[in-house]
Amino acid sequence: MKTTLRPLALSLVLATLPALLTPSLCAQARTATPKAPHSFAVAGDHFTLDGKPFQVLSGEMHYARIPREYWHARLKMAKAMGMNTIATYVFWDLHEPKPGVYDFSGQNDLAAFIRAAQEEGLYVILRGGPYICGEWDLGGLPPWLLADPASAAALRSDSPAFLNPTARWIKRLNQEVGNLQIGKGGPIIVTQVENEYGGFGSDHVYMQKMADLFKAAGFNDSLLDTVDGFGDLAKGAVPGIFAGTNFGIGNHQKGMDAAAAFRPGAPIFVTEYWPGWFDSWGHPHQTRPTAPQLEDVDYILNHGSLNLYMFHGGSDFGFMSGADLSRGNYLPDTTSYDYGAPLDESGRPTPKYFELRKIFAKHSPCGNESCLPPVPANAPIIRIPPVSLAESTSLWKNLPEKPIRSATPLTMEAVGQSFGYILYRAHLPAAVSGDLVLTELHDYAQIYLDGKLAGTLDRRLKQSTLPITTSGPARLDILVENTAHVNYSKSIRTDQKGITQSVTLAGAPLTGWEIFSLPMNDLPRNFVEKIPVKNLPKSSPVDAESSRSLEESLPTFYRAHFNLTATGDTFLDTRALGKGMVWINGHSLGRYWNVGPQDTLYVPGPWLKVGANEILVFDLKPQIDKIPQVSGLDHPILDAPVADQSGNRKQD
Repeated sequence: MKTTLRPLALSLVLATLPALLTPSLCAQARTATPKAPHSFAVAGDHFTLDGKPFQVLSGEMHYARIPREYWHARLKMAKAMGMNTIATYVFWDLHEPKPGVYDFSGQNDLAAFIRAAQEEGLYVILRGGPYICGEWDLGGLPPWLLADPASAAALRSDSPAFLNPTARWIKRLNQEVGNLQIGKGGPIIVTQVENEYGGFGSDHVYMQKMADLFKAAGFNDSLLDTVDGFGDLAKGAVPGIFAGTNFGIGNHQKGMDAAAAFRPGAPIFVTEYWPGWFDSWGHPHQTRPTAPQLEDVDYILNHGSLNLYMFHGGSDFGFMSGADLSRGNYLPDTTSYDYGAPLDESGRPTPKYFELRKIFAKHSPCGNESCLPPVPANAPIIRIPPVSLAESTSLWKNLPEKPIRSATPLTMEAVGQSFGYILYRAHLPAAVSGDLVLTELHDYAQIYLDGKLAGTLDRRLKQSTLPITTSGPARLDILVENTAHVNYSKSIRTDQKGITQSVTLAGAPLTGWEIFSLPMNDLPRNFVEKIPVKNLPKSSPVDAESSRSLEESLPTFYRAHFNLTATGDTFLDTRALGKGMVWINGHSLGRYWNVGPQDTLYVPGPWLKVGANEILVFDLKPQIDKIPQVSGLDHPILDAPVADQSGNRKQD
């Protein structure tokens, strides 16, 4: 039997945006004078802002996935679509990369992002975590929590091994943004105390402690909430804390009925409505039909408040994309987080944007688009002619001077590493023939004998065994890539990276390892600029020494320079590359992989320069017959054919 939901009163609908249209919040953000406090609260079946009915019209966008130079541009796009609020996750792993070491600078300046929203007349939902999911590495939890077996096993539990570092982090977060809560004159109207915990467990003691930690830290001047799938509300909710619900296409009736039944008489807030989905390497590009989304959003806004997840997805720059293991298959996510959102990966409005704008406009003061700001112009797009990656050097020539020595393989986290690559080296004393078995490989390995590639093992394909044969003593090298920490399910507790258990050869354990830690997160500053770079002659593919390295498929660093007379957004064509990372002018564009479906990397215009620009590439699978080239396209390629298990891709 359906639950009948009361339509919003006309007075509530018309009261949605007036506060945005006054300059008070914007003016306060630009001055040093104390900000006047405001209030956001629950009043019966609706929210109130300063005592007046208020409907939350929100869109999700994440500061870490948008170049800082474009924060205001993206926020203006939200305002122009009729939104009065934006929601953002908080990325604990970015802000505390090492225990007790904090970074809120530059791209990580969360307070500046929140103030930017206020300057654009938008309120903020602060999704404080500490766990966020979000298709982000380890769900936003810092990987150093995995180094200690006690804290790893305790993730998202009420054990002190997890709650103590969490409490320290939330206290530090409040120091950064606590004064930006609505009760202190800031734009933060809601602070989230956990994320979809009902999909993980049902420990109400833990959830109560999480709410208490946020209160103790000082998050008392905004509405606290939890969010859960509509089937998990009872498992993730906390008494006295507002409960929002999440769902995707076609579930507007079931989702909102469930929310109404769970908290009768309370406002209904769809804290995540999914208009798209994310992509995984080696799997087809995800799309969703627009028509049912429009029906869903119209229904939701006629009966409650909404946060559109995502309004703008952006990009997982660096090593920050996550992975899924909830169904037993390891599926790492692509660098693009386009998500099929109203704004595409580069911030340009899609046809869906304009269709949704018409619906949001119904809830503006005049009930149509004439009340909304005009849609801003797009940033310019440029093309970059082919650039030859003519300077190169192999990883083998640039390993750290002092390896870590250990009887058994150590995980990345055990050696203080969160991202990147790790090389395990052992010396085989005599001829051997048999299976090399890497127990619990996380995630992708290339195996070499005396510098020659013997084969690869890929966790996606459930590969862990490689037959090898040597004719005498040999050097065994196993280069492992952390392709992404799992971001969902209880698997987050056991997803350490590297060789996480043991190595056996012909049935016998291998011991006596040299381990080279290769995080590469600071590659442009601390690594590549120091390496000797060999110029490859353009008259022939490679010289003799380089040819030998490439023929043996040794991982290779490439560097090149190109000049621009004007800057703009572009999309780096990676189809001539294998698998690796790209940096431009010191900015990491993220991962590429020739298994598809993503064949370009988004290059934000502000990261380019008029004049000379530098591109750096680390490729695990370099070409052996020619110097690779990259170019900048005027469009992304996110839906290319994907590779089968043999690595073959269908022709375009």
